[in-house]
Amino acid sequence: MNIHWTRWVIAVLALLLFGWGSGTGDVQAKEKEVIFLALSDYTGPIAGLAVGADMGLADYFKYINDKGGVEGIKLKFIGVDTRYDVARAISAYRKYRRAPGLLVVNGYSTGLGKAIERMATKDGLIVLTPGDGEFADSDRHIFLWGQCYQDAFVGVVDWMVKDWKKKGKAGMPTLGYIHWDNPLGREPLRGGKEYIEKIGVKLLMPEFVPPATPDYTPYLVRLQKANYIFVGGCDPTPTHVIRDAHRLGMTKNIQFMCDYWGPTMNVGIKSHPEALQGTVIVGFYLKGTDALAHPLIKKIWEKYQRKPISKLPPIYGLGLGIAMTYEAGLKIALKEVGYDNLTADAMYQAYQKLTGMDVTQGIQGTCSYSPKNRRGSKEIRLYRVVGQNAVPITDWIVPPNAASLHFK
Repeated sequence: MNIHWTRWVIAVLALLLFGWGSGTGDVQAKEKEVIFLALSDYTGPIAGLAVGADMGLADYFKYINDKGGVEGIKLKFIGVDTRYDVARAISAYRKYRRAPGLLVVNGYSTGLGKAIERMATKDGLIVLTPGDGEFADSDRHIFLWGQCYQDAFVGVVDWMVKDWKKKGKAGMPTLGYIHWDNPLGREPLRGGKEYIEKIGVKLLMPEFVPPATPDYTPYLVRLQKANYIFVGGCDPTPTHVIRDAHRLGMTKNIQFMCDYWGPTMNVGIKSHPEALQGTVIVGFYLKGTDALAHPLIKKIWEKYQRKPISKLPPIYGLGLGIAMTYEAGLKIALKEVGYDNLTADAMYQAYQKLTGMDVTQGIQGTCSYSPKNRRGSKEIRLYRVVGQNAVPITDWIVPPNAASLHFK
């Protein structure tokens, strides 16, 4: 694990040294440009995911700039290491909020997004965040990367019920739930719990764990009566939970299912393939073998990282998707107001006109942004761990709107 962490730190330092803006002195540009600001995490608890996403963002901007930009306008990526700390993120936002050409701010936690929402709304800026259902059906300035957590969760629950019946089981299955002891860990249940009660699935008492728990045995033994267990948290947390469940013999009779952030092929699945066999994982962007096979992901990764596609970070493709959505929104804004009149509010209006478009060449589902919807896409797909791969077991599907059951 130390070797793996060291490699990520080295990769981060390399990215910071080569091509990413980091100071106010380089904000003033000689040529036409627009700015995408990432309040990211390069050395904190989710660095293993955030670094890969920002690599995808930065590489896609290089790809567009190498072709002359968008109507001659260059796309500038500025990445700031907030260490997953809200106070650092607020400080970084204040530093860059007045930068000429700043249109979108990407935050790697919902708490961060909420912390800067009032300032960003005043500034007219779009704030991108992972997946809280609070924003899903709204007209706020916070836009989600993809489907919200609770809708994806009930999509997994629906798959679970179908799987239960397919096996010839009577009644409804019993569901266990284990996730981080923080707002992220509770978010899927804000609407998800109401949906589960509605369809008659029995939910055991949820287990909430500290992110750095060394042994999940005490939590797992309380879930032994479950038929299915949903595991949350960023990899390696879900990997370690299922590793301990495998050691306890629970994976023989219980189907484990995971949320967006793990296990991933280059981290958890690579480390513990035997324990993870059969695990089902939900995604709102291409994962596993789908990501490795996508022609644009492969092309850009190999062109700018000069490494085999097998080395692809877990959410590099998501970074490309976020960047491609930014590009699509920018094209609409430029068409409507032109570069000289381009403002953050023009970009905000443009994002809401992406409804129904495939702006990511299939890396994500059809875009859902609209005046009253903040989901990047309503579509999800499910994967299963087979060998050392995560392979698709569904196409894009639209789960029920569980967020509306909680945020009425």
